[in-house]
Amino acid sequence: MLVPALLILLFCLRGHAGLSPHFLQQPDDLVALLGEEARLPCALGEYWGLVQWTKDGLALGGERDLPGWSRYWISGNAASGQHDLYIKPVELEDQASYECQATQAGLRSRPAQLHVLVPPEAPQVLGGPFVSLVAGVPANLTCRSRGDARPTPELLWFRDGIRLDGTTFYQTLLKEGTTGSVESILSLTPSSHDDGATLVCRARSQALPSGKDTAITLSLQYPPVVTLSAEPQTALEGEKVTFLCQSTAQPPVTGYRWAKGGSPVLGARGPMLEVVADASFLTEPVSCEVSNAVGSANRSTALDVQFGPVLQARPEPLSVDVGEDASFSCAWRGNPLPRVTWSRSGDAQVLASGPTLRLPSVGPEDAGDYVCRAEPGLSGLGGGAAEARLTVNAPPIVTALHSAPAFLRGPARLQCLVFASPAPDAVVWSWDEGFLAAGSQGRFLVETFPAPEGRGGQGSALISVLHISGTQESDFSRGFNCSARNRLGEAGTQVSLGRRDLLPTVRIVAGVAAAAMTLLMVIIGVTLCCWHHGKASFSKQKNLVQIPGSSEGSSSQGPEEEETGSGEDRGPIVHKEHSDLVLDEEGALESKDPTNGYYKVRGVSVSLSLGEGPGGGLFLPPPSPLGPPGTPTFYDFNSHLGMVPPCRLYRARAGYLTTPHPRAFTSYSKPTSVGPPDLAPRTPPFPYAAFPIPSHPRLQTHV
Repeated sequence: MLVPALLILLFCLRGHAGLSPHFLQQPDDLVALLGEEARLPCALGEYWGLVQWTKDGLALGGERDLPGWSRYWISGNAASGQHDLYIKPVELEDQASYECQATQAGLRSRPAQLHVLVPPEAPQVLGGPFVSLVAGVPANLTCRSRGDARPTPELLWFRDGIRLDGTTFYQTLLKEGTTGSVESILSLTPSSHDDGATLVCRARSQALPSGKDTAITLSLQYPPVVTLSAEPQTALEGEKVTFLCQSTAQPPVTGYRWAKGGSPVLGARGPMLEVVADASFLTEPVSCEVSNAVGSANRSTALDVQFGPVLQARPEPLSVDVGEDASFSCAWRGNPLPRVTWSRSGDAQVLASGPTLRLPSVGPEDAGDYVCRAEPGLSGLGGGAAEARLTVNAPPIVTALHSAPAFLRGPARLQCLVFASPAPDAVVWSWDEGFLAAGSQGRFLVETFPAPEGRGGQGSALISVLHISGTQESDFSRGFNCSARNRLGEAGTQVSLGRRDLLPTVRIVAGVAAAAMTLLMVIIGVTLCCWHHGKASFSKQKNLVQIPGSSEGSSSQGPEEEETGSGEDRGPIVHKEHSDLVLDEEGALESKDPTNGYYKVRGVSVSLSLGEGPGGGLFLPPPSPLGPPGTPTFYDFNSHLGMVPPCRLYRARAGYLTTPHPRAFTSYSKPTSVGPPDLAPRTPPFPYAAFPIPSHPRLQTHV
């Protein structure tokens, strides 16, 4: 009790002296880290009494070592008025309001707030340290703070030292004034390039400005990343091409699928496909689809195939009226693009280049076939052409066709050819007293039918025929008109009927045939005569020809007599059934087969077909005076043939040189009737070439 009393007395004495206790230094708010030391200063002047500290109003005690507060003490020179409060180590419970009080002087310092900071711990990333994500699939990465950090830490995301944006911050309140865990969510859509990337979540606060980091590594699962290539990329049609499908994937690839133009390529399973290039690869790309457990990816490529022209659209036939415009078009495709030209069929002149041909104001001369031709490209492959016909609608064109000359009172036929587009309404034949389009009228009949081939581009071709039965004199002098008409006009032509005379033609042909036969028989007779001249002696009479049956005193013998006949000169021995030449009742020369039965040939007898004489009948030269009376008559042809044979002709008595068939002797027979020959166009009125040349079988001899 003595000490406090003394202190009060001392204070009163000083107060009377004019000096009062006061604070030389008061404590301020303080921030201290958890576990470190905190110092709250307090200094008093003119005061030597009791000093104490309070925590949130609670007195800590007047002793300097503050018993009961093991981590608290008061330090400083008390004589000089220094009374600082120390706290070590600072704990969370130390966060409070502190005052320095001079109790005997009734002085209280201003309150000083002690803030205890708790540094954040390294945050936690859910799923770390290796986080598996799927490429292309949005994902959230969660970073969560740990411990009771004060103040609340800030969570940040970094990659390669660069802060990432797009994070969402969440805070959980435990109770009023306090916070629980803090989370930061990073939203991202990873790609295959993020595989193996390192992300850092950093927790920082005022207590630890540098912060603490937690790193994670991304393990990406991604569908295949495909690269498709072709070797060679540019190929000729028919060339072998290899496609290679390369990919990277996590997890590994499980399968390949190939397609062309969207259609699966059967049998293709691996990363390689071999094909033979054709034009379809230019418009139908090849695709490769690669799959794994995560998904699949597809890549396609079009092959640059060079090929020759391929016709896509043919030119269409046109039918236009004369004077109008005409236009053709065609389409070709090729690689490289082919050059397209137009020309007329059969003409090399180029009319136009490109897919379209325009013909202004066409006329009949423009009708015909036009060719759209694709020239080979730089590759030199292929080439092609397509035709289309231009039909020019115009008035008909009527042309007279060749008509064979006709005989008087015989049949006749006149023809005309009609080209018309559009087809003619009618084809009409007209003459002096009438006209006829179809059917028959009296002696006239009209037929109209399509021609075998029309003139290109001038429409359909018709042949109209006018038949005349029993021609009359007036038919050869009048003109027959063939005319046709359509909606654009009409046209016609005149056709005349030619006349044919039969008799001169037959006479000329018969004369030529007789002359040729005579010459041939003479040559044969002379040849045989010379052949026998070296083997036997002949009669002295020259150039004699026996005319069998001319002797009245001749008689017949059988074959036995002929074989055993004597050398007596009894005239010709003739068998009627074996006669070579027999004169019929009309005087015509008739030949018969002399080989019926066995016979022997001893000499030569030449028979000639001489035709008719001027007075009718057989023409013969005067008889030769040689030979005794009663012998067969012989005729000398020497003066008529104009030649001297080198040998003598053998008498008929010794036998005959016969022919195997009577056709060996050719004679002319007058025809009983002659019809109009069917002559080819432009045949002359007397077509000698139409008659066959007589043939002569080779003569046979039996010796």
